[in-house]
This record gives sequence, C-alpha cells and structure tokens, in this order.
Amino acid sequence: MKIALLGYGRMGKTIEKIAIDRGHSIVLKVDENTTTYDVSVADVAIEFSIPSVAVSNLTKCFKAGVPVVCGTTGWLDSYEEMTKLCESNNAAFIYASNFSLGVNIFFELNKKLAAIMNSQKHYKIATEEIHHTKKLDAPSGTAITLAEGIIEHSDQKKWILGEEGDETTIPIVAKREGDVPGTHTVSYNSEVDQIEIKHTAHNRLGFALGAVVAAEWLQDKKGIYKMKDVLGL
Repeated sequence: MKIALLGYGRMGKTIEKIAIDRGHSIVLKVDENTTTYDVSVADVAIEFSIPSVAVSNLTKCFKAGVPVVCGTTGWLDSYEEMTKLCESNNAAFIYASNFSLGVNIFFELNKKLAAIMNSQKHYKIATEEIHHTKKLDAPSGTAITLAEGIIEHSDQKKWILGEEGDETTIPIVAKREGDVPGTHTVSYNSEVDQIEIKHTAHNRLGFALGAVVAAEWLQDKKGIYKMKDVLGL
C-alpha cells in the first residue's frame, strides 16, 4: 500500500516506521515547509498535521478520491462540511480523536459505565486528561469523545473546560506536563466512594499502529467510518 503522510512531526515519523515494518511504502511526506503536493500518488493518506491546515489537507484528499485517515484534532467545527465533501466526491474517510486500539475499547467501556451510573444521582462525574506540553488544543479530542459518550448515554447535557460544573455539566480538567503521551480518567465521586476508569498511554506506538491498521482497512472503501467499524465493536 502506498501511503501519503500529511503531517511529518513526531506522530508522522512513528507512523512511517510502523507502516514500513508492515510492508507499506511512504510515497509522500508533507510538513510545514511543503507548499504544493499531489496526493493522488497514494493509495491512502494519513493526516496528522495541525488544526490550521487539516481542512485543506482533507479537501485535497477528497477531491483526488484518496481515502484519508485523520487524527488531527481542533478542527471539528468543519467536520460536517468535510463529511459532505467526502460523500460528494465518493471518497472515504475515518476521523478519530484517538486511534489507539486500547483507547477505542476504553470509549466503549466509558459509554457502558455512563449508562449504568445514570440512575446513581449521588455520584458526581469528573474527567481529566494529561498530555505533553507541545499539544496545541485543550481539552484533547479524546477527552471530548469521552464526554460526548457520557452525554449520549446519560442525562448530562454538555461538557465544560475547567473544574466547575452543575449537575448536568461534565467538567474536563486539562493538564500539560512534560512529554506525557496521553492519560485520560473518568471518575464518579460520592461521599462514600469513587469509581474510576483510566487509560494511560506508555508511548505513541499505539496511536500510530491504530492509524496504520485503519488505513489498511479503509483502502478501497467508500464512505464515512469510525474506529469502531475498523475494530468491529
């Protein structure tokens, strides 16, 4: 499989190594110094850039009919526009706030726990995410996905960045520390106990492997998909 890497930072370089180890070739590398490129040389594109250029990269992929796997966060105000553009060009698209296989299992556990806890009104929900100091957006896309999963399966109405919230608001505390790849915690707290689920990434290999697995799955498909489709969850 011929892969275009749209974004060649730390994640892009890790994805490159894993893709080559799995027998694929990298035919295009796009970084902040790239002004023009032809994505049509690739069978699939993997987009891990920055929020300000993600929409432009996706647009080029869709218009060229190249399937694209996107892990960039912070651009989701344009998500609906991008999915419509994908469909109108008969292209293929997977966006995930986190491609780690373990995190996507964690997403499903989070939804199940939210449904169970919804009747237990004496518990207060709290969420926290910790990432490296170079991460540009806060809260993380993964934290937002966790909050949205809780909202979908409970009486919670919205999330808020910070520690304060009412009984229908999920607070997300975002911390930036050192070189932390990503730690996400969802807890339910009462006066007598605490129930907590947590995912801790030890390195970026899990994110990169999941992105390559998604690209392998997406090749030759059409339409809009999610990681749960890739994993059969």
